[in-house]
Amino acid sequence: MLMRNLATVLLAVLCIGFAVARAEPPGLETVEVRTVAEPVSTGFDGVVEAVRQTVVAAQVSGAIVALEVEAGDKVDAGQVLLRIDARAADQAVAASGAKVRAARAALDLAHKEFERQQQLSRKGYISQAALERAEAQYKATRAGLQAESAQAAAVSTQTNFHVTRAPYTGVVAQVPVEVGDMAMPGRPLLTLYEPRALRVTVSVPETAAAAAVGSAVRSPLIEIPGLPADRRRPIATQVQLLPLADPGTHTVTLRLDLPTGIDGLVPGMFARIWLPMAGEVPERIMVPATAIVRRAELTGSYVLGPSDRPILRQVRVGRTAGDEVEILSGLTPGERVVLDPRSAARLH
Repeated sequence: MLMRNLATVLLAVLCIGFAVARAEPPGLETVEVRTVAEPVSTGFDGVVEAVRQTVVAAQVSGAIVALEVEAGDKVDAGQVLLRIDARAADQAVAASGAKVRAARAALDLAHKEFERQQQLSRKGYISQAALERAEAQYKATRAGLQAESAQAAAVSTQTNFHVTRAPYTGVVAQVPVEVGDMAMPGRPLLTLYEPRALRVTVSVPETAAAAAVGSAVRSPLIEIPGLPADRRRPIATQVQLLPLADPGTHTVTLRLDLPTGIDGLVPGMFARIWLPMAGEVPERIMVPATAIVRRAELTGSYVLGPSDRPILRQVRVGRTAGDEVEILSGLTPGERVVLDPRSAARLH
């Protein structure tokens, strides 16, 4: 009797264990692998640049005596950027001022002399020729004063060139000079750009530009890999296709204005645009990006097997379109993939 009871208990335990082993896993959120008909897109590499960028160069020669800014500083319009030694220019201004004062004194003397000659001429003490000579001397002296005043104004204007100011509010990108360097007319002193207006510039082959779908040229897909995922694909506010082709490379330039306020976006960053091409529209396998799991060099997705158990399967992914990822191989339409790989890994 005891042996029969033990056998019954053992059988019950085995049945319970078998039932637990065959129990269905908790419900997982899944989605069916689908196909999407999209035009074939071709990627073209470009660069982010500032719509307004200025290379500030020297207008006069002299040693740089002060640098007021560094690369990365934000500056306001009219702010002092650097100073060039202006001692020689100050001396030139002083000399011009002295010449103006001397010319003004000579003019006063010539004017008084002309007035005396007029009085003598009215009394008949001098000839008409002497009066004319006095008048000519007065006019010549007056013209000399005007010339000296203009020269002094020009010298004073050149003195202002020794202080370089920001032409507009922006960010200092480069400062290739140091204190003590010699500034020469035309030598770049620093680079300034306006961060609120940026764009992507890309060279597109003539054939690609001609074959691109018209709507795509008006609104192509932009991708900036150097930005975080939430800011990586901005939408162009304006697209301009320059009406000029490069005769050497046979390409045309495409400019795409970017929206303002994108954190981390600076000129010089790498960018890529995707242009859908005209022709046959193939079907692409797309899955949500959350269904993709990456472990070291493995890229895969959890697929529900015949027993509704998640099975990790290696896949090869293509480009990303919004919240979905293109699957090049590893999945077939109709299969169901798990949207939460972490939950699937605990049941795997």
